[in-house]
Amino acid sequence: MLSLNFTNCLADSLGIEHGLTEPELFGMETRLKDAHESVMRQANAGKLGYFDLPNHTEEAKKIMAWAKKAKGSFDTLVVLGIGGSALGNIAVQNALRSPYWNMHDNKVRKGWLRLFVFDNVDPRWAADLASVLDLKKTAFNIISKSGTTAESLAAYFIFRKAVEEKVGTKKAASHFIITTDAKKGYLRELADREKMVSFVVPDNVGGRFSVLTPVGLVPAALTGVNLVELLSGAKTMRERCQGGSIKANPAATYAAIQYLYYQKNVKLSVLMPYSQNLYSVADWYRQLWAESLGKKLDKNGRVVNIGPTPIKALGVTDQHSQAQLYMEGSFDKIISFLSVENFGKKVVIPKVDKTHYLGGRTLNELLKAEEQGTRSALTKAQRPNLTLTIDEISETTLGELFFFFEMATAYMGELLNINALDQPGVELAKVYTHALMGRAGYETQRAELEAMQTKAAEGKYVV
Repeated sequence: MLSLNFTNCLADSLGIEHGLTEPELFGMETRLKDAHESVMRQANAGKLGYFDLPNHTEEAKKIMAWAKKAKGSFDTLVVLGIGGSALGNIAVQNALRSPYWNMHDNKVRKGWLRLFVFDNVDPRWAADLASVLDLKKTAFNIISKSGTTAESLAAYFIFRKAVEEKVGTKKAASHFIITTDAKKGYLRELADREKMVSFVVPDNVGGRFSVLTPVGLVPAALTGVNLVELLSGAKTMRERCQGGSIKANPAATYAAIQYLYYQKNVKLSVLMPYSQNLYSVADWYRQLWAESLGKKLDKNGRVVNIGPTPIKALGVTDQHSQAQLYMEGSFDKIISFLSVENFGKKVVIPKVDKTHYLGGRTLNELLKAEEQGTRSALTKAQRPNLTLTIDEISETTLGELFFFFEMATAYMGELLNINALDQPGVELAKVYTHALMGRAGYETQRAELEAMQTKAAEGKYVV
């Protein structure tokens, strides 16, 4: 089970100036209880669809059974999605599969598919990806909850044309899997019209909370991930997220600590896995934390411009790039270590030089020593840090982590008194993009943009 050690956030470890006192922390329990009750009311009202996902084991079994049959038709899967339609997929794949998975042959992969996630519209990346794919053996999973995401549709049009040129128009549709809304949007219309294999994104699950829906489950199943165990881990964490007790509810405790430090102007939240495989979980966390908690208005409509900034770091790598700032820079950061007890593999450092202290030790020991050394150094420098520990990297522990952070985000939203489920701040950029690309109905915004560009083109402030 996941554990949360917050000793190094307390005044006993950091001193009274930079640490939390026990009365301060445990005094949050009434507010946490209220936050939990609010979250549960929303869940019971069907507004927090992610809360019920651990129960969807029958759907998971059906997806796994489908994937077992479908894998024989293809060698490679390319996910065409962005944001919440991509980051969870990347996190699952990188956590549970070797970083060199795509280099293994079919026998080593036991027939499960290679996986690429195309989550940008960089033309060079698109061209380079297309150049290495055997399109006759490649399936594409287009993911968009709305079914209208410009980036996902652009990628679909590009690869649809390429597939048609390789296998013909009649066979092309069989290479595409669609994950979208049940009833509306371009992708739903496409799936129905061409009788493509399709899966549904629940109405009440936002993109950044969708990793345990078909958004994340379908690609995971096609690479051989046990979806039932993934959901089982999430269910285990859900059972622990009861009430507002600091000692019993790890997600509520995490949210309380983050909130208290935010009130002390510690507004940068660093997630630092000491595992290469879990680095992409930090990427997934960044979207979850940033998009959910960065808000202009609170629930009362007041302008608050609030939200902690999430930062990803990787142990041991970023000890040599970011640690100097964390140790001696401004007192505005809280570091969350993500620690793994058992890596499942041991690599011995050979005694090439029999006099060297590293000879005969293991990389496992060195990694742990680096982690403990960094944690201790931060604590000595009075920098708040806490540690999330999992026994091993598995479907079960990954499911725990996903649900832990989702619940912590919900609690944090309640403590900040903001809506953690919407993302109004990203909509204007989408509107402007539609206008610039000539979409009908956006003529007013196009005129506005042209005026802005004219001013910028005057060159007064260009060096």
